Amino acid sequence: MPDPAVPPTPPVALSALLAREDLGLRQIAGPKDTNTVIHWAHTSEMADPYPYLLGGELLLSAGVHIPEAAGSGTYFDDYVSRIVAAGGAALGFGLAPVHDTVPRALVEACDTYELPLLEVPPQTTFSGVARAVWQLMAQARHAELRRVTEAQQSLAAAASRPDPVRAVLRQLAQRIGGWAVLYGPEGAETASAGRAPDGQGPQAAAAGRATEAMAAGRPAEIAAAGRAAEATTARQAPETTTARQAAEIAAAGRAAETTTARQAPETTTARQAPETTAARQAAEIAAAGRGPGDVVRGALAGLAAVVRPSGPGTPTSATDTAAGTHLAAYALGAGQGFVLGVAAPHRDTGDHTIASVAAVLLSLLTGEHQSGSGAARSSALVRLLLGAEPEAVAPLLGSGDWLVVHGSPDAQPCDPVAAAALGAALGSPLVDLARDVVRVLVPADREPAPQPGWTLGVSAPATARDWPAADTQAARALSRARATRAPLHRHGTHRAALTDLLSPGDAEAHARALLAPLTPPLAETLRTWLSLHGSWDRTAVALAVHRNTVRQRIARCAALLGTDLDDPDVRMELWFALRHGER
Repeated sequence: MPDPAVPPTPPVALSALLAREDLGLRQIAGPKDTNTVIHWAHTSEMADPYPYLLGGELLLSAGVHIPEAAGSGTYFDDYVSRIVAAGGAALGFGLAPVHDTVPRALVEACDTYELPLLEVPPQTTFSGVARAVWQLMAQARHAELRRVTEAQQSLAAAASRPDPVRAVLRQLAQRIGGWAVLYGPEGAETASAGRAPDGQGPQAAAAGRATEAMAAGRPAEIAAAGRAAEATTARQAPETTTARQAAEIAAAGRAAETTTARQAPETTTARQAPETTAARQAAEIAAAGRGPGDVVRGALAGLAAVVRPSGPGTPTSATDTAAGTHLAAYALGAGQGFVLGVAAPHRDTGDHTIASVAAVLLSLLTGEHQSGSGAARSSALVRLLLGAEPEAVAPLLGSGDWLVVHGSPDAQPCDPVAAAALGAALGSPLVDLARDVVRVLVPADREPAPQPGWTLGVSAPATARDWPAADTQAARALSRARATRAPLHRHGTHRAALTDLLSPGDAEAHARALLAPLTPPLAETLRTWLSLHGSWDRTAVALAVHRNTVRQRIARCAALLGTDLDDPDVRMELWFALRHGER
């Protein structure tokens, strides 16, 4: 049977359609299974509707295609078998005007192929049946959305309670009617809630009794327990390895019993040998005779290993079925290796959405702030607040140099969510949100790249002692990026110049003396204006002021410095001073 192409709507129980009194439908053949569902209604008078079915349909027909001599041949068997092969869920046969009754041969064929057959009375139109199906689907969809919404609210409330991880797991297990478990990075169960899968099956329990009997040297009980394991397992799965091992236990127990009766009481060593062999065989069956609960636990743990992050291309979720139980695993997005596992006896529409919401909440609850790096950042913050120097706490954040990145969003204002997203894109959780700029402290080995929707300025690599200077560099780089309309600008991206040969101390002293008459706003305006080759408009854009304000400030700078800013030599000297004065 081909896999049905199920539409993105909840299925409708056939029993719900039969319960509609306004339709008057009556099931006259096929299994009366309350679990039968339909995904849509389709009308066809084709003798072979197979090519036109997707699966899951309630096929409606008035029998126009039925030939007069159909009852004496295999027509109905062929017709029904093709519907079943196409995945049809049920057949509705309309009475009048073609047929006054449902053909008896059609009823027998539906019973043979176990296809539900509904009698559609004359007053019920096929379009009315189709409309009823879609109405029931809409009701089911509404109920599903309400269920998902209520589950989202309850999961969010659970995340705010004490011991939130277990509270979320308990709420999830309750909503799906199954078992929810959180696997740690090493694959061990760290927390769980709900109805856990049962332990071992009856055959394993019988094998365990055989093991105890062997340890006590009671061969008669060995044989009895072995026969119990053999009988139980043979009833459940006669062909399995477990059944064969159970039979071996029974045989070993009987052999031990016979050998013990035959041997003399004083030959202790000889008497124990067959019992020891049987004990080993019993231990094997006890280990191999796992019950459904063991199978479910093992399969779910294996599914969790599949989605645990191990490199590019690793799936984030996976599903499976084991021992009649539906399984699902979800990798938590915190990148710490945690996985959410779910086991339920049935899989309802909306369960995936509910489990996904729980996975998001658990990702936040088990995120980096719960890990060692998050604790280290908290420790560094506390030490700084208590008076420690930056270079003393920097090792807690990681070794090596750092970059300071200033980011300005293209769409103002900036909010905390956007700031956190920028930090995540740059690979650092060390984010500071100011009024119009986001500052991010990034390890120097992570090269910042342009980010859509942001203008970035990046400092030169700096140690903790030089972080304040790097912060200034990042601010200057951001201004340069704004002025040049570049998505990213790095500080110090220039070739070595003659000025680099001068003593930094002498250059800084000269810069302070030359620029002493200027206030910081005027110095910043002059620096930006010079960097943009005297462009009034671009300087105004970079400083976010009016172009007339720029003209007034530049005129003020010329007056305070007592110089002609149109002179290229003057501009060069001032640019030299501004460059060395910012260090």
